[in-house]
Amino acid sequence: MGGKKKVHPKTRTAAFKASEPSEIVEAPHSFVIHRGLACPYITDLTLDFRRIMEPFTASNLREKRMNRIKDFVSLSSFFHVSHMGIFNKASTQLSFKVIRLPRGPSLTFKVHQFTLARDVISLSKKQMIDNDHFKHAPLVIMNNFSGDGKHLKLMATTFQNMFPSINLAQVNIGTIRRCVLFSYNPETKLVEMRHYSVQVVPVGLKRAVQKIVKGTVPNLGKCNEVVDFVTKDGYASESEAEDDEQSHVVLAQTLKSKGNLEDNKSSIKLHEIGPRLTMQLIKIEEGLLTGEVLYHDHVVKTEDEKETLRKLVEKKRKQKEQRKKQQAENRARNLKLKKDEKWAAKRAAEGRTDSDPEDDAEYYKEEVGEEPDEELFKMEAKSSRKRPSLGGGMKYKNKRAKLDTKDTKEKPDRKEKYDPKDKFDRKDKKEKFDPKNRRAKFDPKNKRAKFDHKKSRKSK
Repeated sequence: MGGKKKVHPKTRTAAFKASEPSEIVEAPHSFVIHRGLACPYITDLTLDFRRIMEPFTASNLREKRMNRIKDFVSLSSFFHVSHMGIFNKASTQLSFKVIRLPRGPSLTFKVHQFTLARDVISLSKKQMIDNDHFKHAPLVIMNNFSGDGKHLKLMATTFQNMFPSINLAQVNIGTIRRCVLFSYNPETKLVEMRHYSVQVVPVGLKRAVQKIVKGTVPNLGKCNEVVDFVTKDGYASESEAEDDEQSHVVLAQTLKSKGNLEDNKSSIKLHEIGPRLTMQLIKIEEGLLTGEVLYHDHVVKTEDEKETLRKLVEKKRKQKEQRKKQQAENRARNLKLKKDEKWAAKRAAEGRTDSDPEDDAEYYKEEVGEEPDEELFKMEAKSSRKRPSLGGGMKYKNKRAKLDTKDTKEKPDRKEKYDPKDKFDRKDKKEKFDPKNRRAKFDPKNKRAKFDHKKSRKSK
């Protein structure tokens, strides 16, 4: 029974990529990792930020201390990863870096405050969180990023490109279940990040009717009929505050949630699910954390200083390329030396003491003063231990060579005709054993004496 046919990894990968829809392939994917000193709170913050970036992120990404940034960059092209977030814990501060793969730029933020998702949810009265909310990407809201400075535009563009874009003409409103808010304060230069879950509630209904429409079971202990519960608002939850009119919208589509119909008014409510981040942009680099500094919040340099730094960066880059080239040459030379040593040891083990023809030619030239003949020190091919290949007729030794009858026909002048039955001369033939005459006579010419069975039995 034959097993399953093996598929080449490249073919399997290409088929896997072709099976993915274009929306998933073109959407921006991300890696979120943490570096630096070990801290359980930083690990939890990393997991919470991955929760924000779902579903286009590696939620169960496993990282080790031995892993480097270049390890994740090398995998980015295969998994369509476009951004990478790094939480770096130092002894004095916590930084958050956003890198655009594969060529940059790199944005570095200083984290002033952060609150984990579990702490935010525990403080809220209504915990509106569901795993279905994380099946679709969140809506990104940018607030107050319209100030002067190219660094603000670059920062806003980076935050927007970390999440997939939304086509307003084709978007399904029911898939927008979360939103991420980035708010910039020009006075303090701080960026506030908040994460909310979105809830849509129908408007224009009594509180009792809203409870019934939502599917919640009301308390009818004080009512004789359902009509009493609907007509009397006192039986409903009076602790609920009235909805703000600014949150009322007219729906363009009918939602799956009960009571939210097309062309009807509904109220949008936000419930914070965390985490919270308060950070400040420190610097922007051109490459992957090693390029030219395009913007720095603390340090301002003149054009001459910038030009000096550019020359220094270019010098370091050339030195790095030269070191790589030298390392490649040294590696090739060491490999050649090892190969020559191995070959010399092999020749010494086989007992060969053949001199090099080139050395012999040089010695001849120095002693005689003339160029030697070409055939005198001719280079011989290295002997191989492999068995030389046999001819076509010698591959099968057990088979006898067939005679060609055409050759016999073409030579009619031959005196003796060839008889295939007569393979040997009759004089050279040995006497055959006769089963009737079991008593064999000793023949001095025939060294093999026949065995007499009757005589052997009588002797016994």
